[in-house]
Amino acid sequence: MRALVVDDSRLARNELKRLLKEFDTVEVIGEAANAEDAKEKIESEKPDLIFLDIQMPGKSGFELLEELEMIPDVIFTTAYDEYALKAFEYNALDYLQKPVQSDRLAGAISKVAERREKKRASNDEHDYMTANDQVFVKDGERCWFVQLSEVRLFEVDGNYTKVIF
Repeated sequence: MRALVVDDSRLARNELKRLLKEFDTVEVIGEAANAEDAKEKIESEKPDLIFLDIQMPGKSGFELLEELEMIPDVIFTTAYDEYALKAFEYNALDYLQKPVQSDRLAGAISKVAERREKKRASNDEHDYMTANDQVFVKDGERCWFVQLSEVRLFEVDGNYTKVIF
């Protein structure tokens, strides 16, 4: 897996890169200190996986993901636990709290590898959702996991999408 490390802290980037050297399946192809630099590198290098900090100067990790057309697999790495729920709204594969523990990192990488293997095994170049898949829907403070077979309509409403189920 080709990975990009995105964090405003040079020390955090270096520590994560050091931990990732233990994994033969991960090749760190670059790093970025902010969202703008990360967007440029993601679009040009097309990594399979990004390790993404949330709070950075300028734009947050969430804002970066909102700007991308094609989003690689994402593992959030942050010092704060209060963003965990929001991270999974952005389809994060995992959420690692700093300082990153090697056993938690191993578990996160294992999740990514399993997902990639499933994708490869299906011989499907695209990761299409089926009627049995679920989507996370948030409406104010209320949240649901909705099976796609229950969705009757997706309707664009400005910057939002209405989901009728």
